[in-house]
Amino acid sequence: MYLRARFAVFALLLMLLSNLAKAQSLTSGTIVGKVTDSTGAVIPGAKVEIQNPVSGFKQSATTDSSGNFSFSNIPFNPYHLTAIATGFQTAAEDVNLRSSVPFSLPITLQIAGTSETVNVEATGQDLVENDSTAHTDINGSIAQRLPKESVSTGLSSVITKASPGIAADSNGMFHPLGEHSDTTFSVDNQPISDQQSRVFSNQLSTNNIQSLEIINGVPPAEFGDKASLVVRTTTRSALGQPKPFGSVSAGYGSFGTSNGSVTFGIGTGKWGNFLSLDGVNSGRFLDSPEFFPIHDKGNVENFFDRLDYQPNASDSFHLDWWLSRSWFQIPNDFDQLNAGQNQRQELKTFNFAPGYTHLFNASTLLTANAYARQDRVGFFPSADRFADQPATLSQGRRLTNAGVKVDLSYVKGIHNAKAGVNFYHTFLSENFQTGLTDPLFNAVCTTPAGAPAIAAGVLSPAQCPGAGFLPNPSFQPGLLPLDLTRGGLLFNFRGATDIKQEAAYVEDTISVRQFSISAGLRGDNYNGLSSGSGIEPRVGLAYQVKKTSTVLRASYGRLFLTPYNENLILSSSTGQGGLAQRIFGAFGAQPITPARRNMYDVGFEQPIDRHLSITADYFWKFTTGDYDFDVILNTPLAFPIQWKKSKIDGFSARINFPLWHGLSAYTVMGHARSRFFGSEVGGIIFNSPVAASGPFRIDHDQVFEQNTHLQYQVGKSGPWFAFTWDYQSGLVAGAVTDFATALGLDPDQQTQIGLFCGNIFATPMSGITSCSAPTFGATRVRIPAAGTFNPDNNPARIAPRHLFDLGTGLENVFRTEPYHVNLTFTVVNLTNKVALYNFLSTFSGTHFVTPRSYQASLGVSF
Repeated sequence: MYLRARFAVFALLLMLLSNLAKAQSLTSGTIVGKVTDSTGAVIPGAKVEIQNPVSGFKQSATTDSSGNFSFSNIPFNPYHLTAIATGFQTAAEDVNLRSSVPFSLPITLQIAGTSETVNVEATGQDLVENDSTAHTDINGSIAQRLPKESVSTGLSSVITKASPGIAADSNGMFHPLGEHSDTTFSVDNQPISDQQSRVFSNQLSTNNIQSLEIINGVPPAEFGDKASLVVRTTTRSALGQPKPFGSVSAGYGSFGTSNGSVTFGIGTGKWGNFLSLDGVNSGRFLDSPEFFPIHDKGNVENFFDRLDYQPNASDSFHLDWWLSRSWFQIPNDFDQLNAGQNQRQELKTFNFAPGYTHLFNASTLLTANAYARQDRVGFFPSADRFADQPATLSQGRRLTNAGVKVDLSYVKGIHNAKAGVNFYHTFLSENFQTGLTDPLFNAVCTTPAGAPAIAAGVLSPAQCPGAGFLPNPSFQPGLLPLDLTRGGLLFNFRGATDIKQEAAYVEDTISVRQFSISAGLRGDNYNGLSSGSGIEPRVGLAYQVKKTSTVLRASYGRLFLTPYNENLILSSSTGQGGLAQRIFGAFGAQPITPARRNMYDVGFEQPIDRHLSITADYFWKFTTGDYDFDVILNTPLAFPIQWKKSKIDGFSARINFPLWHGLSAYTVMGHARSRFFGSEVGGIIFNSPVAASGPFRIDHDQVFEQNTHLQYQVGKSGPWFAFTWDYQSGLVAGAVTDFATALGLDPDQQTQIGLFCGNIFATPMSGITSCSAPTFGATRVRIPAAGTFNPDNNPARIAPRHLFDLGTGLENVFRTEPYHVNLTFTVVNLTNKVALYNFLSTFSGTHFVTPRSYQASLGVSF
């Protein structure tokens, strides 16, 4: 079966490449041209500018002695281009850049009697794209000004705040279109589908990002693996930048948070090098189970370098490489503080990715990328293992991903086509230890009232009556061998494996009048702890109504999804039939397997005059064997699990107000109805139980979320101001099914959800065990009324929250050239709202949002 699947993938590849010459696959393109007068004479010194009013991207160039200009590393987008020269009329052109094949544009300037000033403003046509794939474009300068809750995952913050249909979660995690993570980053054409939240990996710093294209519709055939969201990331380059540029900055803020960064770039027409260094040290590094952090110090250091070399017009090379290290304490709640818990984690990441492009002719470009990336994770227990409650945990994990991606692009006439192949090889190594440290966690006996009891020397429920107790019906005998309080030993696990993946694809976008037709086919083959293969058609249609500039679109995609790699060996071994059967008493049997999905999307884009545009999409997805993660005891240790199927639908929308007299704004919003169906078919549930058979709402489900961002620049050189409003209606919190369940929580857990009875609130030292008052409930969790809980139609949810952030800054304070002194000041959670991301979630744990915090920075740029 495996050999047949591999043969099918390679047969598809050969068919593609033998029938189609294809165009690139980078995340950016090139615009080149020559400026001449009406007689054909070249015009040196002309100023050429490109601008996208929606993303805010703007770049200018000056023609050389031969009248030539070039823009490199330009994100895929439509642009408005203008050319200006003294004594000539201004010329304007529209450029739709959708491929890395260089876009060549000759420009002819007509002689003018007098010089004129050009004011480039967006038209309604400029605000929409006739594209069947829903996506959002974000410029790096906007990303820099967005206030960010996270001190180490700024990229996640930008994606959550600026792209529609994404629900925010703790520690840099987000849920795109109702899924756990399910995101692929394409960084300068390098695919990265492993998780990028704070506890799994070290993210690329926003200092290195020039632009983002975030695809939240049906992805093109080029992308697979994890594809509810695809983030095309273009890093900064110094190619064609003869003047050195860079910055030095330092900042300090709440919780003792200090940061610093250095960037520097220099280049010529043939080469360029951009590098950056940055680091953060904070007393609130991770989101904490208490509003004010306890035992939460951490730091991260990042190094990034991009080298470009273009020896001639046909060939170019680039090399991205970066190193990151983070170290942090695992935050404690009050119970863990009292026990003296001191858990820590260290993450080390390296990435090395060379790339090559060759331009065969004006229509055909070859792109080849190789890459090697590794995350090395160490999780360290307290020196006194019994200080870790209710269990001690330690882990050493290594994930190495290496691969080659080759693409051929062809752009001519109505066709924008691409075909390619990708080979992945992932190496996994996992070491894990655990043991129970709380004698009440898996008590053998109970008191007559049903409370767990400590019965000295009792190792079997049959012995409980002789000791004056009752047998515990919830006792799990499989845990006894690793119960350190009853003479057990640490459970030790060591495992290693490798995973091979191959993919081939072909796609074409055909533009005919107001129609844009996309069609593609992808083949994937996966061979790891499980195996599978899939053939995935992708089709899309967009139509632009000429009179109103309305764009209507619809698309369909078949996707082949692969298991998450983090802790995959242990999870597959401890899934039903492995450790789950031997220790946790589960039954059934097979490792986590590839999943299959059908995804549909319909949407529209509508400009309103030239100052507003609306984009909205409705999506629905049907997945067989959908994935999630399960955490152990509110720690960053998480294990992939798999459910029988899921049905997810919802909408996403973005309202954009492009720059007008210094003011710009946008609103992104979304809704996801995430219905999962049991039973669990892989992995193990460590925390609160969920429905054995579906449907139930998983904690990716949120009724509504929105982010609004306003920014105002005073004049051309005055201060700027930014305001962000974040509303989240609340993720599902299935651990508290009714008020009676909440009364059974310990005092600290009751305090976390704001449990009250009348005018009495729980505190960490004093809980609420009964309530006869007419008013009762919780301020931070919406608990269903008694008898009304339903895992599908009426689950418990985190209470809605409104968070407000402010930012301001002044660039070039002293009006000097070429060195600019810059000041910024931000406030996160302006009203100091006390709110939860999640509570005792099987899939996330318990975490609070960031308390009100301030950050000031001073920098010099040139």
